[in-house]
Amino acid sequence: MSNLEANRWFTEISDRDGSAFSLRINKKLDEIQSPFQKVEMFETTDFGNLMIIDGCTMVSTRENFFYHEMMSHPALFSHPAPKNVVIIGGGDCGTLREVLKHPDVETVTQIDIDEVVTQMSLKYFPELCESNNDPRATVMFDDGIKYMREAAPESIDVIIVDGTDPVGPGEGLFNHAFYTSCLNALRPGGIMIQQSESPLMHMPLLLEMRDAMKDVGFADLQTLPFPQPIYPSGLWSATMARKGEQFDGFREQDVETANFDTEYYNVGIHHGALATPNFMKRAFDK
Repeated sequence: MSNLEANRWFTEISDRDGSAFSLRINKKLDEIQSPFQKVEMFETTDFGNLMIIDGCTMVSTRENFFYHEMMSHPALFSHPAPKNVVIIGGGDCGTLREVLKHPDVETVTQIDIDEVVTQMSLKYFPELCESNNDPRATVMFDDGIKYMREAAPESIDVIIVDGTDPVGPGEGLFNHAFYTSCLNALRPGGIMIQQSESPLMHMPLLLEMRDAMKDVGFADLQTLPFPQPIYPSGLWSATMARKGEQFDGFREQDVETANFDTEYYNVGIHHGALATPNFMKRAFDK
């Protein structure tokens, strides 16, 4: 639920969490009702441009790097040699840009169901779309659940599930059937990473996700918390699941010598994200 108040504040009210978040707005830039969802764009006074989907904050200019970097680099640097990557969702293309910073990645296929999200991002977040024409990239607008169900067995190294909350178009990304499709499509040692909501506000959902990933046969899980200022609580997470192997660190030297820049992610941040806070550890160990 959201409203643009008379004093020009956009407020997302999260009834399920008993919380709200506001950003001060200069003006509304755009609005399109797609076949799947309502996408709105605002110009804020301090956070740059802001994308809203069905009344929920999605992306802003100022802070999107936290999310996009943590959805991509931990998984890619935890895999020994990721060549073929699939992104489910990710229509704003920020995660695609981060993946394509890795020179050894050979192919990246992004499948988002709603072309309007990418159209809006091209117009209002062009910096996130600067790698869309990379020859290694394929940007598709289709059903990502169907795509994974039909993917060739053992054909993908890393799957990034950059979807919305488990409602509407994103609902089918949080269940046993989808995780089974992902497991089958991964090569041995392959990694799936999915945004897993706020560990502070949405722990029951996070536990359901982790249980479902283990139930379908993933060998090991890591849930990485990170800041996300415009999402409920300001604390978000991504959960990695590995096929057939335990996680065994990450390629620290490759992170140190990477020939690209990041705003948030580095060796220390990766180590810190692996240090599970006690409240999360107690919940996982139950």
